[in-house]
Amino acid sequence: MKQTLRIAILFAFACAAVAAFSNFAQAQKIDIGFGGGTTLAPDANSVSGAPSLKGGTFLGFNGDVLFWHNLGFGAEVFWRAGSTNCAVSLCGVDSGVTYRPVLYNFNAVYSPKIASHAYLELVGGIGALDTHYSACTGVGVSCGGSELISSSNHFDVDLGGGIKLYPLHGGFFIRPEARFYWVNNGTADYSSNHATRVGASIGYTFK
Repeated sequence: MKQTLRIAILFAFACAAVAAFSNFAQAQKIDIGFGGGTTLAPDANSVSGAPSLKGGTFLGFNGDVLFWHNLGFGAEVFWRAGSTNCAVSLCGVDSGVTYRPVLYNFNAVYSPKIASHAYLELVGGIGALDTHYSACTGVGVSCGGSELISSSNHFDVDLGGGIKLYPLHGGFFIRPEARFYWVNNGTADYSSNHATRVGASIGYTFK
């Protein structure tokens, strides 16, 4: 969890840097949001023992800057809210080792207006899937806590979109969204090298 917090802090600094750069670039819009959802992926492989990227609640932060003809760039980080036991995901046996996937990406963004209070948003870019493995620090039935024992990173490519809706006057928006991730050598840690995240973000647009 500490590693996830560090990533979230780094992302906050990245958003601040984006905001600073936007003044230089005379940005038309800056979007900052917080999102939640889940993932769709092949089930865990009971033969190889590889866990799945499927399921669980994913939370994250995202932001983008549009500075030229509805074009811009953005960044996002999403992580599984709870750690999953490696063995429980396959056969219900407590191994004492848990894993937590974290997805972070940097994207090109295209967001044209499609209605009076709605904007289409298309994104694509690169990033990484970072899996945090933690081990139980207690003994017996009660774990008593956990600590990070390793981290596995794999390059990814993401593609997706959403519809940004402004239900009220002002900058507040709701954005149903989806992302497809292709993970290089993802089968080294999981049952597949791809996953789809579906969910929604709420946020605010600064003009």
